[in-house]
Amino acid sequence: MDPVRNPFAPGAGQRPPELAGRDREVDAFEIVLERVARGRPERSLVLTGLRGVGKTVLLGELRSMAMHAGWGAGKIEARPEADLRRPLSAALHRAIRDLAVRHRAPERIDEVLGVLKAFALRSSPEGTKLRDRWQPGIDVPVRNGRADSGDIEIDLVELFTEVAELAQDVGSGIALLIDEMQDLRAEDVSALCAACHELSQSRVPLVVVGAGLPHLPAVLSASKSYSERLFKYSRIDRLDRADADFALLAPAEREDAMFDGEALDDLYRRSGGYPYFVQAYGKAAWDAAPTSPIGVRDVEMAAPEAEAELAVGFFGSRFERATPAEREYLRAMAELTDGEDLPVETAGVAKHLERRASSLSPARDSLMKKGLVYSAQRGQIAFTVPHFGRYLLANT
Repeated sequence: MDPVRNPFAPGAGQRPPELAGRDREVDAFEIVLERVARGRPERSLVLTGLRGVGKTVLLGELRSMAMHAGWGAGKIEARPEADLRRPLSAALHRAIRDLAVRHRAPERIDEVLGVLKAFALRSSPEGTKLRDRWQPGIDVPVRNGRADSGDIEIDLVELFTEVAELAQDVGSGIALLIDEMQDLRAEDVSALCAACHELSQSRVPLVVVGAGLPHLPAVLSASKSYSERLFKYSRIDRLDRADADFALLAPAEREDAMFDGEALDDLYRRSGGYPYFVQAYGKAAWDAAPTSPIGVRDVEMAAPEAEAELAVGFFGSRFERATPAEREYLRAMAELTDGEDLPVETAGVAKHLERRASSLSPARDSLMKKGLVYSAQRGQIAFTVPHFGRYLLANT
């Protein structure tokens, strides 16, 4: 098989050649765009799931849909303990520029950009000298008095209102997409919920689409009790057998190649239907096969290469971030589940390690902050990375 024509593309946030199994989410967002365009009330969206299920890819697809509909769209990736103002300002600046290209309203756009600039400049701490302040790159005069109080909740409500009203004035909309949403600071989560609540009542055309790990709904609910009704939640899971097969067969057929039935059986068993793994094993199997159709022997030959790549780029990079105490905790979780993707009792981890539960709390909390585990429900913990337990048992 010609490696140059290999269609499979394992990569962080990289769109696969076939976006299989996500029709429900794509269709739902299409309805959101149409309803908002008609002035109908609609909730913002939150996508949740484990790592490797394609949340970032799906965010990119939804952003493309918004832009195709003539909306302005900006995307950010939240980072732990990082200030929201700077990335949010850059994302909304991009979205407003999208509107400026498609809709002629220069004076109105400059007014809103002036408010955005005032919001962005508040990211510099009080007392920072003018020459040392971060400059957002917005080439219009600052418009003081809106979204610049220094209180992120007040400012975000006012900023979203200004931006949404601009979109309404030019007959369009704004989509703000936030990846790794669970990593927002508590005060920023609260501000975001308050701003979305305000928008939902005024029916203006601004939609927030967040994506994050499975415990993101709990993060939002802890911030604002009404968040359960504020967002439309969608759990992004692994692909079922039919969609996993389609993700392999459709790109291969476009390159005049095929997988036989036994190869597809083995690929699904190894990948578990997780989109990132489907791409990794599919790419390795293509490169290993001498001719089409790709058979089970080719998959068996390719599996060690795919697993070695996953061990370094997907599992190993995350494991390296853990301290010795955290690695001990992770290993105990893997042993208790026999490498399966299942939650475990925190009390069970303590018993397994013959330690007091309180002594393990720092390691557990640190692992949660690093995004390696999440609280499946009270008293339980689970890996955020599929097949991580299997990797730990084989490599640690």
